[in-house]
Amino acid sequence: MVAKLQAAFSLPLSVAMMTMKPPLSAIAIATLLTITAVQLGAQISDRALALHGDALVFDAHVHIINRQLIQGGSIGDRYPDGHVDLPRMEEGGIDALFFTVYTTEKYFPGRFETKLGLRVIDRALSEIEAHSNRIEVALSASDLDRITASGKIAAVLDLEGSIDLDGDLGVLRMFHRLGLRVLQLPAHNWGNEYADSCCAPPKWGGLNEHGRAFIREMNRLGMVINISHASDETIEQALEVSEDPLIATHHGLRSLNDIPRLMPDHLLRKLAAKGGLFGIHIGHTFHKRAFYDWKTERAGRSFFDTSNVEDSAEGLTMYEIDESTKSRFPAVGPTPPPELLMSVDDWLEVVERAIEIAGEDHIILGTDFDGSPAPPDGVNDISDLPLLTDGMLRRGWSEERIRKFMGGNLLRVFREINP
Repeated sequence: MVAKLQAAFSLPLSVAMMTMKPPLSAIAIATLLTITAVQLGAQISDRALALHGDALVFDAHVHIINRQLIQGGSIGDRYPDGHVDLPRMEEGGIDALFFTVYTTEKYFPGRFETKLGLRVIDRALSEIEAHSNRIEVALSASDLDRITASGKIAAVLDLEGSIDLDGDLGVLRMFHRLGLRVLQLPAHNWGNEYADSCCAPPKWGGLNEHGRAFIREMNRLGMVINISHASDETIEQALEVSEDPLIATHHGLRSLNDIPRLMPDHLLRKLAAKGGLFGIHIGHTFHKRAFYDWKTERAGRSFFDTSNVEDSAEGLTMYEIDESTKSRFPAVGPTPPPELLMSVDDWLEVVERAIEIAGEDHIILGTDFDGSPAPPDGVNDISDLPLLTDGMLRRGWSEERIRKFMGGNLLRVFREINP
């Protein structure tokens, strides 16, 4: 796989050929020979490169397709900006990802969000089909095993912003038939007709009866229930209702930054006790309070404030909203001043704190690349994921723990929910 070759650029070719899986093609060998340390921009130990190349790297939250829908272009293009495209996913050693299709809030007031959801999924399926020699949709864990064994990236379709569904189980089933396997309960930072969000006035006190039915239907279908952006009450009640483990795909710790979007320690322990997973977001906003305050002051409003969305989209057609959102993509966070920059080690301290709370079997990678994060210093985009593996080894992590965090835990729970 080209991804694994690029991660192993500093190894002798004979060693790289033994550590990469699957076996090298002539094109892949040529790729390896052209990759340089200057291109990857950092010195990474041979041990880290070999481990990253051999481990399953499975990211629980990556934004990739809204840009192509709104602006045009292809996931196969190497973009000069943003965090994610297929070439850089391969360079970062990605084997599998929750391929996030996002329903942007500007579409909510005009009730265009179901159409947008269908359009984004259509574009995702078309783009994946156009690059079927490199990436394929995985409908189950067995699919994921088959796809990654062939050297391709496995894409598990994930809907963020389930206000689309309006609590309708028939629409949920239709999205499932289209290939959707992961669904976020709340509508991003908005509430919806069945689940309260973290960042909007509560409507149901968590879940209503329709929300409970929604969870039971997702359990029956074998869909992953994503509780990121949910209110504390929604998370508590979802844990009570669901027969399957829940996943917070891209999150942070409220004990480090006291904002409602993040999870308190007691809920993280409950999530882990029921077999669930907690994805660590790659950005500064969740993990460094000083950065969050700087970003809020700079924007003149909270990152989670949706109060002006309705006014800004009032009276617009769906295609006018498309045009008005073009500038949002790629969604990357602002670069903080040097004194606010997190290092890779600062970020890994957050991961280690989460492991102390929940245990190493329950913490995973959920970057949210191109979903507006400002990553740690030196991590410019998804191609830099080997830097994380290198940092973990430097900090004394066992190879077993690294494999669990980078993808093993997520695959285990995905297999439990959808074999």
